[in-house]
Amino acid sequence: MADFKNDSITRQEDDFAQWYTDVCRKAELMDYSSVKGFIIYRPYGYAIWEQIQEYLNKRFKATGHENVYMPMVIPESLFQKEKDHISGFAPETLIATIGGQNELDDRLIIRPTSEVLFTEHYAKVISSYRDLPKLYNQWCSVIRWEKTTRPFLRGSEFLWQEGHTMHETEEEARTETLKMLEIYDDLGRDLLAVPFVKGRKTDKEKFAGAEETYSIEALMPDGKGLQSGTTHYFGTGFAKAFGVQFQGRDGKLTNPHQTSWGVSTRLLGAIIMVHGDDNGLVLPPYVAPIQVVVIPIAQQKPGVIPAAREVYKDLADAGLRVKIDESDKTAGWKFSEYEMKGIPLRVELGPRDIENGVVTIAKRHNGEKISVKREELVETINRLIPEIHKEMYEKALKYLLEHVTEVHSVEELNAALEKGGYAKMMWCGEQACEDKVKEMFQATARCMPFNQIAFDETCPICGKKAKKVVLFAKAY
Repeated sequence: MADFKNDSITRQEDDFAQWYTDVCRKAELMDYSSVKGFIIYRPYGYAIWEQIQEYLNKRFKATGHENVYMPMVIPESLFQKEKDHISGFAPETLIATIGGQNELDDRLIIRPTSEVLFTEHYAKVISSYRDLPKLYNQWCSVIRWEKTTRPFLRGSEFLWQEGHTMHETEEEARTETLKMLEIYDDLGRDLLAVPFVKGRKTDKEKFAGAEETYSIEALMPDGKGLQSGTTHYFGTGFAKAFGVQFQGRDGKLTNPHQTSWGVSTRLLGAIIMVHGDDNGLVLPPYVAPIQVVVIPIAQQKPGVIPAAREVYKDLADAGLRVKIDESDKTAGWKFSEYEMKGIPLRVELGPRDIENGVVTIAKRHNGEKISVKREELVETINRLIPEIHKEMYEKALKYLLEHVTEVHSVEELNAALEKGGYAKMMWCGEQACEDKVKEMFQATARCMPFNQIAFDETCPICGKKAKKVVLFAKAY
């Protein structure tokens, strides 16, 4: 329960898609630009992305990865070198054809991803096993010319990180691919309070040019899945296409094994949808740009502003991300505003609180209010933050687990997809059946989870021998 019902956004149960768009705008996360699919990341939205960057940078660097930056344009002749890759991205490419006033002889692809640039560079800097592994990552934007766009979830331009690594052995590269998937899973659990299911993509759904693709998949409150990050094992395909070789320990020339992996600002969409409510954003405390907002009550009265500033200073000195609002807006307006922005904790302080030596704390995720002694405020906030994170994660996990439905027939598959969530099905492994599910139910194979415990002998679609457990869902 929130203090002030915010009537400026659509209710989730009335129109979930419109609710999402309303929150993106009203919480000042983004705005639309004059080009469809290219959004403006407003400071508050970008600040959430910065928290994700900070977490991942620490994890990447702790595992030996270095940040680099590649050009944003790729010569078309270079892009054409890996045929599976170019065919996968051809429908989405934005191409520059004129430089200055002259037509370009070799048109420039605005990067949809950077495998070809990294591989071209690696061909120049790798010559011996001593040069390996190469563990690079870059933070950048990419362009994919999407027909249907939605803020953060699917845009013609989006921000992301893309890791690209080269390894001496297949085993080392495969280990890297799964290790980065675990880091992404940790990101969901420890920073975003978003539980993921993990697994391998089907061959139809894998990344263009990859031998194997793995993903983390989140589940939204409307029952749709959201691919939230991927890691890819490429084998030596790109290396051979681009002439990347190294002298091995046996003195022979060989090709290195390659990976890539990435998450994007799509994660902001996951945070908004998984945790939000009819009053706006509900941010988990570790990813929130502002963890605590201090609201002086009846601030025109003597002593209120100085007392509120002392509270602010104590919280800031304790290392918390805190804001104080001394504007002349009403307390009710401020409550509604910061609820919309999803700030995890609100501290209220008025003349009566000062007189009694207490402050009031309001929790955004459940609306609970508590009164604590002024001298116990910092200790209380530091205790509440992990408690709130845990409660938010467990609520989302409970929803996820309740919406994974084992299905044994086409009828049960239909019922599970109509209910929303993941339909867990035994599958023959044939793309024809995968295509049939999409044709019949507009659902796709999200992943083949790692815990492959068979529960049926046959595929419900074709009746042939089942080989894999797969999760199907309607998805963003």
